[in-house]
Amino acid sequence: MRVPPVLASETAHRLGAEFLLAARFLTRLPLGAAPPLEPGDLARAAWAFPLVGAGVGIIAALVFGAALSLEVPPLVAALLALAASALATGALHEDGVADMADGLGGADHDHRLALMRDARCGVYGVLALVIAVGSRAGALAACGAGWGAAALIAAHAVGRGGMSVALYSLPPARSDGLGAHAGEPEPAVVGWALGILILVAYLMLGWAAGLAALAAATIAMVLVGETARRFFGGQTGDVLGAIEQVGEAATLIAAAAWAP
Repeated sequence: MRVPPVLASETAHRLGAEFLLAARFLTRLPLGAAPPLEPGDLARAAWAFPLVGAGVGIIAALVFGAALSLEVPPLVAALLALAASALATGALHEDGVADMADGLGGADHDHRLALMRDARCGVYGVLALVIAVGSRAGALAACGAGWGAAALIAAHAVGRGGMSVALYSLPPARSDGLGAHAGEPEPAVVGWALGILILVAYLMLGWAAGLAALAAATIAMVLVGETARRFFGGQTGDVLGAIEQVGEAATLIAAAAWAP
């Protein structure tokens, strides 16, 4: 059945707008001023999260490869690659993992949510950042140039795809804030996000390493999601960032274990 040209054009325009919205939200790249977000806009654009993640991964991979070509030590090259991705995203997800870790130190539900909104970084937050950066840098350094570049692209796609699933599977912890404003994606949107992240993992790592990475990332992200459900009552923007970080780290660690 042939799709009418007008309908095809409208669909392409909508998908392009949703991809641009996701890119503006997940990165700090110069993509023009973003219009005010309406409730549910991010949920509709959640299918594009892993694509945007793959783009950030490409930026990090280019820096990693360039550093290694200049004979920079692998661990330093890995840290430079992580710095590049943090600059591209405004350290959005690193901020989330630190805030969620600080929130876990709260005495009760309301105190935990208040701690997550505190701009100051506590001991738990600092430790979480050290572990998040250290585990990713160590795993990436062990991968080598070509495999490491591929692992970076896969890891960023998988981590952002996990955010899409979390928006669908976890209720908002607050009535306000990013988690509530984003809305809940439709099952089809989540299905597309999963399909894209699986495809990227396969193209970058192959079936064996790709499946191992997806399994490791799934376990890690589910554990963080269930921790958030228990201690906070669901997801917030910080929880989404923490889910991205552990998914990224788990993917890189699995890729390092399968490095050729």
